[in-house]
Amino acid sequence: MKRFDIYIIGVGGQGIGLLSETLLRAVDHSGQRAIGADTHGLAQRGGMVSSHLRIGNDVHSVLIMKHSAELVIALERHEALRGMVNYLREGGTLAYYDTVWQPLEVRLRRAKEVKKDDIEREARNRNSKVLSVLKEDLKDPRMQNVVLMGTIAHNNLIPGVSVEHYERALSDLLGGELLEENLELFRSVLKQE
Repeated sequence: MKRFDIYIIGVGGQGIGLLSETLLRAVDHSGQRAIGADTHGLAQRGGMVSSHLRIGNDVHSVLIMKHSAELVIALERHEALRGMVNYLREGGTLAYYDTVWQPLEVRLRRAKEVKKDDIEREARNRNSKVLSVLKEDLKDPRMQNVVLMGTIAHNNLIPGVSVEHYERALSDLLGGELLEENLELFRSVLKQE
């Protein structure tokens, strides 16, 4: 497969590490080569966290160059805009969970809160596709990553990776009741999309 770069961004405590590892394993289960790196451990809960995931036989460096990712995945609106501006290539796709964890600058009123319209406007300027996701009845906000992953799977945003690959990856990482809850949520998103 030719190179396909995915940049994942969010806020500490949102499950970026689990999302990144699940996607990496799903790609592996699909028979494709992938490498990845997380910034976990560098940010306290509430700070920016990111992951680089690169797919392809000709990929040797783990870091994605600016403005070259085919897919940016974000778990927060401010981080969605930041990821799109810094990493998404023109014509790429942004998939984000439409929630706001106000950065300190916004709370201190030194910066404006990013609105959905800001993201849409930037996407139009970049000729990029945007998928905004929000599950109003989500019981546990820590599972936003699984909702977003279900949307990614439903829309076939990662070439060659099927629903079965995502489910196998979740089974690698979770067990018992936690696995069952995540699989149930993942499958419910697939049905709604």
